[in-house]
Amino acid sequence: MFKKLICVFFACLLSLPVYSGSLDIGRDQDSVHMDPILVNQNADVWVLNNMHALIVRNNREATGIEADLAESWDISSDGKTYTFNLRDNLKFNDGTPLSSSDAKFSIERLRDGEGSVFGGMFNIIDSIDTPDDRTIVFNLKEASTPFLSFLALFAAAILPEDQVTNDYDNWVKKSTGAGAFKMTEWSKGDKLVLEKNPYYWESGLPKLDQVTWHYIPNDNTRIIKMQAGELDAMIFVPFNKIEEMDANGDINVHLDPSSRMDHILINHSNEPLGDVRVRKALNLGIDVDSIIKTVAFGYATPANSYVPAGGMYYHKDNKGYGYDPDKAKSLLDEAGVSNLELDFVVQAGDANFEQIGVLVKDQLGKIGISVNLIKQETGQAWETIVDGAYDLNTNYWTNDVIDPDQKTGFVLYGEDQDALSYYTRYNNPTVNEMINNARLEVDAAKREQMYYDIQQISTDDAHWIHLYYSPFRNASRSNVVDFYQNPMGRFMLETTSVSD
Repeated sequence: MFKKLICVFFACLLSLPVYSGSLDIGRDQDSVHMDPILVNQNADVWVLNNMHALIVRNNREATGIEADLAESWDISSDGKTYTFNLRDNLKFNDGTPLSSSDAKFSIERLRDGEGSVFGGMFNIIDSIDTPDDRTIVFNLKEASTPFLSFLALFAAAILPEDQVTNDYDNWVKKSTGAGAFKMTEWSKGDKLVLEKNPYYWESGLPKLDQVTWHYIPNDNTRIIKMQAGELDAMIFVPFNKIEEMDANGDINVHLDPSSRMDHILINHSNEPLGDVRVRKALNLGIDVDSIIKTVAFGYATPANSYVPAGGMYYHKDNKGYGYDPDKAKSLLDEAGVSNLELDFVVQAGDANFEQIGVLVKDQLGKIGISVNLIKQETGQAWETIVDGAYDLNTNYWTNDVIDPDQKTGFVLYGEDQDALSYYTRYNNPTVNEMINNARLEVDAAKREQMYYDIQQISTDDAHWIHLYYSPFRNASRSNVVDFYQNPMGRFMLETTSVSD
């Protein structure tokens, strides 16, 4: 009888799904920092998303908010008090308990911490109470329509207070959190290794034992390694390689719906780019349709707003510029600008950005503007942007939260001395006031119109150059199951698996 029970027990075990294995991903950019409140580049964000957990999170399709560390919540009738109930027995990935005091510490640090990139989003918080270890209460200064979505921002990760406060240098090397994975190795310029978090709250997840992000900045090199089976997946498949790679029976190309928008940043602090007529001339002198045809191979659509197509409050009728080189020349003459020479920083190794650089150089040359193409490794190019040591720069954005306030604030809010309007130094007091008002407006129709107006005014100001909207372009080998990036850019690696 005992032997029979043993056999039944092991038969049951064998019938259960067993997940293991590792996933090797090739990426174009290396991580820079592992403190969630100090980062904003995707190379950091997309890794941190799998290492940290939030009070609430965007759902898989990024269409709404769902529970994460909090199992339930309540919002007061006046919209000023948010009460969250945390799950039982939560732990960080090193096994230490997680309580409401860690949540209070983390959000206050995000709001008030030196250098906190998105801290301004959380200034609406007046105070935070923790009546017990599982309850956290946010008391807002005023009702804030986007507040719940703010808590799904990657920077709102819940961190271990004791470690961050008393042993920061060691903590940041591991970035201990409560997400599905934990970091076990980071060799800058080479790879970053994540391993399964044995204390993760979500039963049965993650399915993988290990994920390794390999830094391979050159597109062609990533493709060769994918084709050779040295990588299980890669991100940023060049447009001109999508069809070829998808024809390979061992590789699947994923064109996931995205909030991605590609654009060209203009540094307003460098004269004469502070003159709106010059910025308008740049917009008019660039043939976006030609760029899309040459670079995107039909996989992108022209952008007409900083808000992604299909995003909340996207203004589909927002009026852009079109291609008019004669009008561009006229505006430059009106501004008294001639023999203008601009430094255009592009990310080396990114085939699409490099192509855009060549095309823009040629097109602006036709309106009398000389462009110096400066190729820099992606991390260096980002530092150049932050430092303001550029005139033009190719870049892109993906939303982190569903509500448009985050991107609006980062891209256009001139009073934010950390983000500096996406480091363009754009500052329109009227737009600043409209952004503040939109954060407090509870009437959906009125709020929508506010964002429509913000989109049109910022476009009229030529705050940057809209290029195109496109899907995420990733690839995985055929034995990889559920390699998916949601519209907010989050790789849902906790549900990914690899078959033999």
